[in-house]
Amino acid sequence: MADVPPIPTQFSTLAESEPDAPAITCAGRTITRRELDASTNRLARAYGELGVGQGDYVTIVLPNSIEFVQAVLAIWKLGGIPQPLSALMPDAELAALLELRPPKLIVGRNDPNGVSRSVAADFTPDAALSDEALPEIVSPVLKAMASGGSTGRPKLIEAGIDSRFSPLAGYVMGSADGDVNLMSVPLTHNTGFTTMAIGLVQGHHLVVMPRFDAHEFLRLVTEHRVSFLSTVPTIMQRLLPVYRANPDSYDLSSIRRLWHVAAPCPPSVKQAWIDILGPDAVWELYGGTELQALTFISGDQWLTHPGSVGVVVAGEMKVLDDDGNECPPGETGEIYMRRSPGTSPTYRYIGATAKQRDGWDSLGDLGYFDEDGFLYLNDRRVDMFTVGGRNVYPAEIESALSAHPNVLSCLVVGIPHEDLGQVPHAIVQADGLDEATVIEFLSDRLDGYKLPREVEFSDTPLRDDAGKARRSAVRDEVIARLQAPSHR
Repeated sequence: MADVPPIPTQFSTLAESEPDAPAITCAGRTITRRELDASTNRLARAYGELGVGQGDYVTIVLPNSIEFVQAVLAIWKLGGIPQPLSALMPDAELAALLELRPPKLIVGRNDPNGVSRSVAADFTPDAALSDEALPEIVSPVLKAMASGGSTGRPKLIEAGIDSRFSPLAGYVMGSADGDVNLMSVPLTHNTGFTTMAIGLVQGHHLVVMPRFDAHEFLRLVTEHRVSFLSTVPTIMQRLLPVYRANPDSYDLSSIRRLWHVAAPCPPSVKQAWIDILGPDAVWELYGGTELQALTFISGDQWLTHPGSVGVVVAGEMKVLDDDGNECPPGETGEIYMRRSPGTSPTYRYIGATAKQRDGWDSLGDLGYFDEDGFLYLNDRRVDMFTVGGRNVYPAEIESALSAHPNVLSCLVVGIPHEDLGQVPHAIVQADGLDEATVIEFLSDRLDGYKLPREVEFSDTPLRDDAGKARRSAVRDEVIARLQAPSHR
């Protein structure tokens, strides 16, 4: 990577070549490459005056916006490490993440721990600061993404690469220089953040949605002739009824490549998008933020291997049974992965350790390979599930529940949901609590998508004396009960 310049240098070169090309559009406002480059030079100097330097963490707590992209680019220009977090995150959850690696600066929020300096979301640098180019400097870590921990505590996932991010990442995904790139997922999500980085080094026009809305998504594709995007199955599913209600109102023919990631895609949703865009345009990626290994599958491949998430294109994967034996084709087990031998580490955890078996990592997924080497996902291990493409760990919710003095024991499982894939369902043993009180208590401690959709109460302990619970059996019982006619 030594011959690849850092992202700011690559973007500045693009700005010099086409200064008036649109760089970002958000909420009806557009800034050019020249404006983005100059404004982030000034912003970087302002952050530098607040103490940010090479290798320093800067936590960004902003919604999708032009300001979010400006903050990230300015941090990279100082050699800092951007660490994005949801602007909707409660203070208690934010505080726990900040404790793992206190940042030099927080953008968009005050530090609930009272440790780090902060600037407001509408922070404006002093106009007297220069907007000329800064000396080239490399950030030692491209990004540090946040994730809930399977132990009930959050963790950070540092990228194994620095800010010398190659455009090759985009080319491999079929992205072209100068694409119009629709950002429909949160930029704090690894999908959104990585797609943004690809766009910056390939000179994309980033069309950023402040929040997802189906009509607006389709309108933006039509108006801006969007050619490339990465999204999640929940969004794909929410778009379908709106598009089908009035397909002549929208023109999606410009989309050359649509990637979906982060969660299993219902086959009917996948088929619908192949029918709308054609199989050449619809691609899927399976892997974690950790990037030990990846699978790709094209629409054409999916039509001959329906339900698959593809073949391994980077790193290595295998499926093991509970005893650690490799499963034959067609037999379900836990998916383990590792980087290719001789390559550099792709990630580093802060606040957690990876689940490993002989140097192979597991993300908690169950699945199998077929005879042709195509991977299929069956389910997640019960200690993790996805809500609209975002990972949720029951232990994290249980940890927050257990902080209430009236809670004696608790258990959280993921149950099916037709829109979001799965949602949390909590069972609580407690005195003097009702569902509204529990939800209100958790709302101050957890992001909204982690809140249980239903809370039921038990008169008996939910774990044995060793702290163990029959989580799979409980989940099956809950699902059966909720599907019973008397519950409908």
